[in-house]
Amino acid sequence: MNEQKWPDTLWLVRHGQSAGNVARDAAEAALLKEIEIAERDMDVPLSDLGRRQACALGAWLGALPADQQPQVVLCSPYLRAVQSAELIGATAKLDIALILDERLREKEFGITDRLTRAGIQARFPELAEQRAHVGKFYFRPPGGESWCDVILRLRSLVDTLTREYRQERVLIVAHQVIVNCFRYLLERLDEREILDIDRRGDVPNCSVTRYRFDPTAGHHGKLVLEVANFVAPMQETGTPITREPDAPVAAKP
Repeated sequence: MNEQKWPDTLWLVRHGQSAGNVARDAAEAALLKEIEIAERDMDVPLSDLGRRQACALGAWLGALPADQQPQVVLCSPYLRAVQSAELIGATAKLDIALILDERLREKEFGITDRLTRAGIQARFPELAEQRAHVGKFYFRPPGGESWCDVILRLRSLVDTLTREYRQERVLIVAHQVIVNCFRYLLERLDEREILDIDRRGDVPNCSVTRYRFDPTAGHHGKLVLEVANFVAPMQETGTPITREPDAPVAAKP
């Protein structure tokens, strides 16, 4: 019998609502070209609602039996993700260290950073045209990343999961694109399938996408999706659910 190389459970969690999400919504509503936020993207904190969302998820995780709770917490180094992971861990009373991994960072938006849809169209119409032609999966803005670039760095993180955290319960707190790109890898999707998932709606803040190891799946067992974008922990506490994207993008194809 082959030794299990995967974690037993893998939770993928998008950070709570951030001040950047709020600022982006305000800028879009006012038809502004720029999002009015002073911090670097990696320094944008949670909003008050984002903190409530993280605490709601932490309370739900803390209510699980001890043998079902996370044993490992991996996190994007971006402040909104770190704050989310810390609040989740503290509320759940998880006595484990938070491990920051730069491979979990937000997709880099390059020269389109802090621009609204209107701003991108006004300042870089040729980029908007190129993106419409190439598609968001392969399009890389100058100084930024495509989805393929994100997937490439996540492939090495998957290697880390199978090397260092096999048979453990792993919680990952990161960003919307990270959740979707993990789904692309773990579910062995293609470009059309993952973009169909993305097109159906944004990943809710502090939602849970959970995989469990199934020894009967595939040739040697694999992680199998149990639930995607699970928001019951917030619904049960009456915490508002938010689905804002992390950064402005051209209209979805």
